Amino acid sequence: MKKLKIIVGIVFIIYAVTTFINQEKVLNSYKKQEAEVQTQIEEAKEYQEELIVSRENANSLEYIEKVARERLNMYYPNESIYVDSSK
Repeated sequence: MKKLKIIVGIVFIIYAVTTFINQEKVLNSYKKQEAEVQTQIEEAKEYQEELIVSRENANSLEYIEKVARERLNMYYPNESIYVDSSK
């Protein structure tokens, strides 16, 4: 009877320890996922701030001129364009 109690106690302790270890693994996995999601949230906030700044500057003459020059290759009629061929 005493041996049975000891065996049941040992089995219970082993079960409790393995359950605890498995839960720690799951918690660590969740913490890693949380850190990744937090990083994604921070990146999204930075991108949102960039978009807000772009939206605010969209009607400024400087922004319109920059877009026209860089994306549309548009220049003033009497403006000369030089290309550096040494690169």
